[in-house]
Amino acid sequence: MTHSTPTTASNLPHAPTRRQLLQAGSIGLMGLGMADVARLRAQAAGDSVTKPRSVIFIFLTGGASQHDTFDMKPEGPSEFRGEFSPIHTATPGIEICEHFPRLARQSDRWSLVRSLSHPDNGHQTGTYIMLTGRRDKTPFRSSRPHGNDWPSIAAVAGAMTSGRSNLANSIVLPEKVVHSQQGVFPGQFAGKLGAHHEPWFLDMTDKPHGYHAFSGAFPGYLYNLHRGNHSDRDDWRFAVPNISLPEGVFAPRFRKRVELLNIVERQQQQLEDAAASADYGRSRQGVVSLLADPGVRDAFNVRKSDPKTLQRYGNNSFGWSLLMARRLVALGVNMVQVNLGNMGTWDLHGNAFPLAKNFLFPPTDLAISALLDDLTESGMLEETMVVIAGEFGRTPRIFNGAPNVYKTVGRGHWGPCQTVMIAGGGVAGGRVIGSSDKSGAYPASDVQTPESFASTIYHALGIPRSAHWHDAADRP
Repeated sequence: MTHSTPTTASNLPHAPTRRQLLQAGSIGLMGLGMADVARLRAQAAGDSVTKPRSVIFIFLTGGASQHDTFDMKPEGPSEFRGEFSPIHTATPGIEICEHFPRLARQSDRWSLVRSLSHPDNGHQTGTYIMLTGRRDKTPFRSSRPHGNDWPSIAAVAGAMTSGRSNLANSIVLPEKVVHSQQGVFPGQFAGKLGAHHEPWFLDMTDKPHGYHAFSGAFPGYLYNLHRGNHSDRDDWRFAVPNISLPEGVFAPRFRKRVELLNIVERQQQQLEDAAASADYGRSRQGVVSLLADPGVRDAFNVRKSDPKTLQRYGNNSFGWSLLMARRLVALGVNMVQVNLGNMGTWDLHGNAFPLAKNFLFPPTDLAISALLDDLTESGMLEETMVVIAGEFGRTPRIFNGAPNVYKTVGRGHWGPCQTVMIAGGGVAGGRVIGSSDKSGAYPASDVQTPESFASTIYHALGIPRSAHWHDAADRP
């Protein structure tokens, strides 16, 4: 049972009008170069906009089941409701899955949107839609990111916000969305905005992308998707480029020496490998900052954090990623996108319930709740919006689509309905926006779209809804 809410779009945090939504969406159109960014920022000075906030976008790669997480249907037929039970949260009337007890206690900090919908059930196309905030897939080409793609939300955020540090405005970690057979997915990059507006990709893991044998929060919660049990593979890495100065060198004094530039040049290729968007002609000072700033080094070296912090977040790839996101936001990064797992992690076609219960939900509950606690205690939650979504939801019906592969049942891909969690950034907690029908298949009220999802993020970042741009012929 959830709170009853009026079926109007005004219940969405920072909900846009149709006109505002179209204007916000127009930010991502073709030809937005540096001159256009300057024009937009100058125009923004006269707009009435919210105070710019930071955003942490947690992307559940593979698509999480709304039925088994935050929109359960305990009264539904057995082939829909699944094996888990709902529990009460701290907010009367709101229930979520029993395997998220920490998040349940924090319900005053987050709200749920149970009615986000788009029409696509494919991994690549669903990822494209949700990461760009556009249902228009006209330029999409499977497994072939190209310069005519719509820009990602992360790319727009980086291009349209003012820098608050020597770091990039927008960072994606700990790896790109990659499929073991289909390759790198489109929709993650700057596309029409141009390569100089790419977000900074921190590829910190070189784990194999044969995800069937290598899914989850490694090392402790690593599982084999097909077998439905723990994976004993140990060929993984979670590390950042070497950004430390030589031992014994005092950084402030060394900044004045020519030798520092030599160090930058020697490490430049390594940094570029991990941050594909690095434009060192534009951000040379930023590279020096990476080398010399102990706060930046601490943000990246999360695995060397004190044991209590690691225990709090979880000493695994999920915990490390969200701890790094929190530290980067504290350093002035405007948007951090965290790909929580890679293809297969949330794509539970089979063995869904034992894998979710034993391997997937525990580290997710721990890491996200620790992030919200940390942001609250540091006074940052009000100025940091945390949004959680995947490329789609899952089918209402439980089935085993490949009994020769999976031992037990799961759910298929389902674009028409998913649940999004939003916390912080001025959004009131303890609310449910929209609803799904009795089977959790389609929105029943207050339908939300990828465009309104993106608009909410842009609004939190202080990007004016009246923003527009001019092409090379000065056409608006």
